[in-house]
Amino acid sequence: MRTDRNFIDGRFADASSAHIAVFDPATEQQVAQVPAANEADVRNAVEAAARAQRSWARLPAIERGEHLRRFAEALERNADRIGAALAAESGKSLADASSEAFYAGQITRYHAEWARRIEGEVIPSDSTDETILLQREPIGVVAALIPFNYPVYTFLRKVAPALITGNTVVVRPSNNTPTSAFEIARCAEEAGLPAGVLNVLTMNHDVAAVLCQQPQIGLITLTGSVGAGRIVLDYCKANIAKPSLELGGKTPAIIEADADLEKAATAIVASKTTHCGQLCTAIERVYVQASVHDRFLALLREKMATVRIGNRAEDASLMGPLQYGRARTDVHAKVQRALAEGAVLECGGVLPEGAGHFYPATLLSGCRQDMEIVQEEIFGPVLPVLSYETLDDALAMANDHQFGLSSVLFTENYRNAMKVANHIEAGEIYINRTPADPYQGFHAGWKRSGLGGDDGKHGMLEFTQTRLVVLKF
Repeated sequence: MRTDRNFIDGRFADASSAHIAVFDPATEQQVAQVPAANEADVRNAVEAAARAQRSWARLPAIERGEHLRRFAEALERNADRIGAALAAESGKSLADASSEAFYAGQITRYHAEWARRIEGEVIPSDSTDETILLQREPIGVVAALIPFNYPVYTFLRKVAPALITGNTVVVRPSNNTPTSAFEIARCAEEAGLPAGVLNVLTMNHDVAAVLCQQPQIGLITLTGSVGAGRIVLDYCKANIAKPSLELGGKTPAIIEADADLEKAATAIVASKTTHCGQLCTAIERVYVQASVHDRFLALLREKMATVRIGNRAEDASLMGPLQYGRARTDVHAKVQRALAEGAVLECGGVLPEGAGHFYPATLLSGCRQDMEIVQEEIFGPVLPVLSYETLDDALAMANDHQFGLSSVLFTENYRNAMKVANHIEAGEIYINRTPADPYQGFHAGWKRSGLGGDDGKHGMLEFTQTRLVVLKF
């Protein structure tokens, strides 16, 4: 069983006596223990980050970019090692976990390329003897709170843009998937990232609150639930820290009668069953035009019923587990309540016997817009299906929601595509495909799905603040 140490100020620190156990969700066996940082550890890490930030920000951005390129090379070179740690703690296959590590290297490379593109503005003055400049500057020390579902990719999705813009970072990984974060720290060490620029600590929730409320923290970035987002907003009050929150999602998929139904069904089932549905942009509700409803439901049922569950370490064709036992209990309870409210079980919906937090691919028909299963995020392999008559009806139901992260439309009619694209109340829409979060785009939610966002130019600029320079001459 592996034992990790926190990474503070460029070195792996001796762990305190307290530890956090890490389990394989496919077997429920303990695979590692990681340190439970105390308040002194947190203060040391934040102070190290604050010291390092001054010199890091003074480096020319192109030099910071070179550091990130070396970091990316180390991530890619060690993708299998990072992937092995991630697979053991997440239930992912080794191939999927290693691929996630490789793409983490790719997004790091992408943000390194912004070194010469962190641009300000020249603003016209009302006077002929005056120039107005708007500069982009780093915020300072960033606290990054990483989720369990895609912890390696999300780590670099947040850390890379923070670093290229001159910030330093203290990362708190999920206690469910922390060992892969320490492998990333080893890559930072191998790449020669300056001490204090990146710090990685595992901790319990009470100590995480201490981290987020340290006076040097200027920005808190989180990917997590709406409940977690509210807690972070409370933390931000302490020092008026800037929040950047990617929160819950309930991606609607609208299926028009002219859509390629086979293609749409295949894509939706893949979206819903990848990593057991534990993805904020996974399809969470399906609206099908009435004239093709029965045919499309039959396609979904056929494809969902063929999805087998099991340990992906043994067979990568299987759907793996939910991350922890309470998640499975919550998902099953939602399904049972939907059935009690009148939904029809097409497949799945049973608790498997044996070890592991597995739950079968579950399809529900006969759902209504007001049902909990349609209104609340499931974060599991459960798919509710609803029928609609007109596209306006579908749009109204898709928009009648607390979340607005991602959305999907399948149609061959470009007028309908543009209508939905212009009126959907979500930060993203994917037409004739399911969400994939291109890192050159901007992943940002509307409504309760978040504040700020990740990826691309706009995600990079989240980690900056502005300074206005008014120059009289």
